[in-house]
Amino acid sequence: MPRYLISFDDGSMDHIPEEDWGKAGVESRAVVRELKHQGKWIWGGGVQRQQAGIAAPDGSITDGPFPETKAVVGGFSIIEVDTREEALDWAAKIAAACRCAQEVREIMYDAES
Repeated sequence: MPRYLISFDDGSMDHIPEEDWGKAGVESRAVVRELKHQGKWIWGGGVQRQQAGIAAPDGSITDGPFPETKAVVGGFSIIEVDTREEALDWAAKIAAACRCAQEVREIMYDAES
């Protein structure tokens, strides 16, 4: 069964008023509980807002990207569903709960993962 990455950029939720954060959290956790109940949830969560470290193929480590100058992931969900259309339906539920657009991409199959 295909797996999908549903994600949003860092800063995408910055428009939410302070008084609405609790409601957004309740609603987004409800979507996750529904996915888990149906056996479609693999893993996910928010990503701390911070500067990333980059490990290059030669083993060198550098700082970056900087969230204010380059799009970086702010949060993600990995789900396992029958079709792309179903993944898009779940992404729409997540978008409504999180109050921000979600990107949907199929994860390439790897027999060893």
